[in-house]
Amino acid sequence: MQNFDYMTPTRLIFGKGVISNLPAVMKPLGKKILLTYGGGSIKKIGLYDKVKELLAGFEIYELPGIQPNPKYDPSVLAGVKICKEKGIDAILAVGGGSVLDCTKAIAAGAKYDGDPWDIITGKAPTLSAIPIVDILTLSATGSEYDCGGVISRTETNDKIGYVDPHLFPVCSILDPTYTFSVSKKQTAAGCADAMNHIMEQYFVADSTLLNDGFCEAGLKSLMANAKKCLENPEDYTARAEMMFACTLGCNGIYALGNSHSGWPCHAIEHALSAYYDITHGEGLAIITPRWMKHILNDKTVDRFVKYGVNVFGIDPKQDKYEIANQAIEATYKFFESIGIPMHLKDVGIDDSRIGEMAHHIAVNEGLENAFVPLLEADLVKILTESL
Repeated sequence: MQNFDYMTPTRLIFGKGVISNLPAVMKPLGKKILLTYGGGSIKKIGLYDKVKELLAGFEIYELPGIQPNPKYDPSVLAGVKICKEKGIDAILAVGGGSVLDCTKAIAAGAKYDGDPWDIITGKAPTLSAIPIVDILTLSATGSEYDCGGVISRTETNDKIGYVDPHLFPVCSILDPTYTFSVSKKQTAAGCADAMNHIMEQYFVADSTLLNDGFCEAGLKSLMANAKKCLENPEDYTARAEMMFACTLGCNGIYALGNSHSGWPCHAIEHALSAYYDITHGEGLAIITPRWMKHILNDKTVDRFVKYGVNVFGIDPKQDKYEIANQAIEATYKFFESIGIPMHLKDVGIDDSRIGEMAHHIAVNEGLENAFVPLLEADLVKILTESL
């Protein structure tokens, strides 16, 4: 079991109607609030009006239009500008993980005198951030309970993971009913994203029985409840359990004491969505079984056996490689069964930039130190197999 240093300062308020806590949560943080949100779905479900009603006594400024795969320019830069010009005290992010990821970069960038890209890329330290509160409307990224986010810079095809303890939200308000209107596409993609978060922490060289059981239960919960959510979008119990499983995904709790994995599938997918702006969860679902197949060998096979037996209930009496291959196939089939396109060509990606993306990943992501080291040639093969 590996050493660890763990802290989770974020308060979670979970359940039906918990938005009523919003004024009390925001009051200690100050009067001037920046409200960040995406394409307007919060207005369609009445959440925007509810927030404005509850915060009637506050001075509210708005940054709408934050996109999936949130962009440094315009969203982060626009938010930083508002915060500095208006003297914003706190930021309220209302939406999914992209809105919250963008908000985290804004919160830190507003406290930095230079180009915010410096702190996002780690060229300069993050010394402080404006306090963040969020109201979640999509179960997927776990950004509501972690200190990281991912920001895209279109002109350089960069998609950067930005992690710093100053980025933990002060409080996350989690009402599963706000996810009832999430489309089947985004529900499925959110499930795939959260599942991959767990897999990135499960496929490691050194783990514990406790963490393995936690990860395996998380995967089974996500698979079972995603299907229920797709069948009945207003199944509160399924939406609630899926939301909580996603919330825990990137918090680190699934992997305390485990060894480093490198998060290779995320590293690969970041290039796909940086170059082609595809849906993150769909990209992960496409890449994951091909990565699994690529790294299956005598050193990793026992890990796949445990995964196959404990997650999918595969007969443990079979040959190890038979179990491992069945587990990989079961992973593929599950993603396919919830409606995710399982080839890169299905999401508009051909072979024209495979080499360029593989080189970008190899140079920027450090996967030579992953659970199974991946060099540029390995990345070309995984991407090609995913076409």
